[in-house]
Amino acid sequence: MDDNYRTAVDAAAIFSETDLRGCITYVNQQFCSISGYSREELLGANHRILNSGLHEPTFFLDMWRALAAGRVWKGEICNRAKDGSLYWVDSTMVPLIDPHTNKVRKYVSIRFDVTEKRQLLHTLQWRVGHDVLTGLPNRAYLSDLLNQALAFSRRERIPLAVCMLDLDGFKAVNDGYGHATGDLLLMEVAQRLQSILRGGDAVARLSGDEFVLILRHIEGRQQLHAALQRILHALAAPYVVREHALRLSASIGVTLFPQDDEDADALVRHADQAMYVAKQQGRNRYHVFDVSQALELKATHQTVARVRRALRQGELCLHYQPKVNMRSGQIIGFEALLRWMHPSKGPVPPGEFLPLVEQTDLIVELGEWVIEQALAQLQQWQLSGRDWSLSVNIAARQLQRGDFAERLARLLERHPGVDPARLDLEIVESVAIDNLPRVGRCLDACRALGVRFSLDDFGTGYSSLSYLKRLPAQTIKIDKSFVRDILHDHDDLALTTAVIGLAQAFGRAVVAEGVESVEQGRMLMDLGCELAQGYGIARPMAQAQVASWAAAWRQPPEWR
Repeated sequence: MDDNYRTAVDAAAIFSETDLRGCITYVNQQFCSISGYSREELLGANHRILNSGLHEPTFFLDMWRALAAGRVWKGEICNRAKDGSLYWVDSTMVPLIDPHTNKVRKYVSIRFDVTEKRQLLHTLQWRVGHDVLTGLPNRAYLSDLLNQALAFSRRERIPLAVCMLDLDGFKAVNDGYGHATGDLLLMEVAQRLQSILRGGDAVARLSGDEFVLILRHIEGRQQLHAALQRILHALAAPYVVREHALRLSASIGVTLFPQDDEDADALVRHADQAMYVAKQQGRNRYHVFDVSQALELKATHQTVARVRRALRQGELCLHYQPKVNMRSGQIIGFEALLRWMHPSKGPVPPGEFLPLVEQTDLIVELGEWVIEQALAQLQQWQLSGRDWSLSVNIAARQLQRGDFAERLARLLERHPGVDPARLDLEIVESVAIDNLPRVGRCLDACRALGVRFSLDDFGTGYSSLSYLKRLPAQTIKIDKSFVRDILHDHDDLALTTAVIGLAQAFGRAVVAEGVESVEQGRMLMDLGCELAQGYGIARPMAQAQVASWAAAWRQPPEWR
């Protein structure tokens, strides 16, 4: 190389030359300064003298292949200085070609020290994945740690516990002693957690006083209990921070893999839910996430979401079960029953979705939809000269809303041609008496609108004379569980007789549910109950079948 060029390069960069075997033939002073070797030690030595051991053998193999082929190689290399310290250089290695033979005759290397840049990058990367205060992995790094632990547990079939830990009483320390003391306390908590965990376990700080623990190789509840008790006892031991004697405890929520076979985010969320239960149970304790309960809740959410979609897409409809006067044969009305016609599964039994929907506010929307459909049906019947009544079932959540009567009034206003007295709202006895004063006021407000009420499943709850007197229901329905065995069970016969007597004494109409045979109907009439519904009269039917059934209906001769 021309001396002028070499002088310029020596001033600007770390420079060296090597022969074809990789032995050093020239180094400048900057090379000596950063490596710690003298020029005499370096000349004639192989470049491997600087090998840090951090690069794979293939790294250098690829580099020398490029150089031997006459190509320029660029990259960052970590070298080890004479004193053992590491430094990084951004290297450009150039093969010099002999113009006469057109072959590589030596290599020159121009390097720049990028150690500080790499250290800064490492610090920034560390900060991205770690909590600066405690040095623990943070939320971002936790995701990687947990995914790695999950992958290992799945592959090796080894149990794993994910724990959410929240400090009890930390806010009081922050408020009482200041944030500086609070920060020192968090650092001490982090050190205690790190010291007590086993190899392979991990702890991360999410935010504030929340930590996540990953406990591996948890074999059984007894081992889990022992591990969590060690953690609780360690954190409950007294602290001395800035000469202040402080005490804390912790609440821990735990979920176990593979029983809880979910992804990393879901496991942390489940542990968090369990932690709140531990808080509610008194703190300084742990609670294990109930997977079966969560699955039930998930199934409920899925079912409710599907029913909500069914309502929007017109998959729901009403079927109608007749109520008749057994003695006269007169059709007095129908009960509207909700049905779900699934596009692929066909009819879905109400018992598969209604109990789940009744636990949510969707039942309110669904209940109002049923009332709307019932009013529209009543209007059709009135226009065709039918004076039938129509009853709909009102769920507890819907009835207990403070604005139930107001919302019912708005529904009635949309159908001004319907006689409100033809609408019969059926409420379950146990729901009515759960909050008797409030329900009583609600029923009074609805009766003022002209609608009627029936007390459903009477006799199965807390029947008493005082309840019957205070509930303004015009009709009492005898539960089908009594009617079913009325011919053979003396107790059911006695209860049915008593219900009919109560209804007559209070001037209430009485309807028997679940009549399936002529003999049951005959017995009920002998007891004084002439109104009934049940499979022995007709099963629930689609709206299109009502007219033809009504035209063909005749009561059995034994009932006349």
